[in-house]
Amino acid sequence: MLTFYHAPRSRSSGIHWLLEELGAPYRIEIVDIRAEGGAPESYRAIHPHKKVPAIDHDDMVITERAAITTYLADAFPGKGLAPAIGDRLRGPYLTWLVYADAVMDPVLAAKVEGWTYAPSDFSFGSFEDMLAHVERMLSKNPYVLGNRFTAADIPVAGTLFWGLNVFGLVPSRPVFLDYLARIEERPAFLRTIVQPPLEELIA
Repeated sequence: MLTFYHAPRSRSSGIHWLLEELGAPYRIEIVDIRAEGGAPESYRAIHPHKKVPAIDHDDMVITERAAITTYLADAFPGKGLAPAIGDRLRGPYLTWLVYADAVMDPVLAAKVEGWTYAPSDFSFGSFEDMLAHVERMLSKNPYVLGNRFTAADIPVAGTLFWGLNVFGLVPSRPVFLDYLARIEERPAFLRTIVQPPLEELIA
C-alpha cells in the first residue's frame, strides 16, 4: 500500500504529478497545512515538521520531495522515469533533482518574498544565476536529460511553471515557454498541476 500525504496548491503537487506519471496505485491523505497551528500534531508521526509531501510505502515513511521522487521513480521502473544505477545519466539526473529543491525553489521563494541579500551568503545564490543555468541547459535539450522526459523534469518544470504563471517572476523567454509547452502536453501534468485552475493555485 502506498499512501501519499498531500496538501493541494503546495510543493507536494509535484509528487501527485509523479504518481500519475507512474500509474502507481496509491491513496491520498489530505493534510491541512494551512489550518491555524498547521497540520494536526498527530501528523508529526509521519513528518517531523508537519510538512508535505510525505509517503508511506508498505510501512516505510519517506519525506522530502527529492528523496520521494528518487524513491518512487526507482520503485516503479516500468515507466522509465529514472536512469538506472550505473547509467551515465544517473549523475546528471540526481544533480537536477537536488538542484531543483536546493537552488531553484529557495531562490524563487526569496524572489517572491522580496528579500535583499548577498548571493554569496546563501548556498542557493541569486535568482538570475539560477535562471541563466536552467536556460543554458534547456537551450541544448528538449528535457532535462536530453530527448527523454524523466522524473527530474517534474521539480524543474514545476518551479518554472509556478514562477512564470503564478508569480510572474520567470521571464517569458522562448526557451522556457517551449519547454513548458512540451510539459503541458502531458496528461498527468494537466490533471494534477493545471487543474484546479490557476486562480485556485494563487488562493
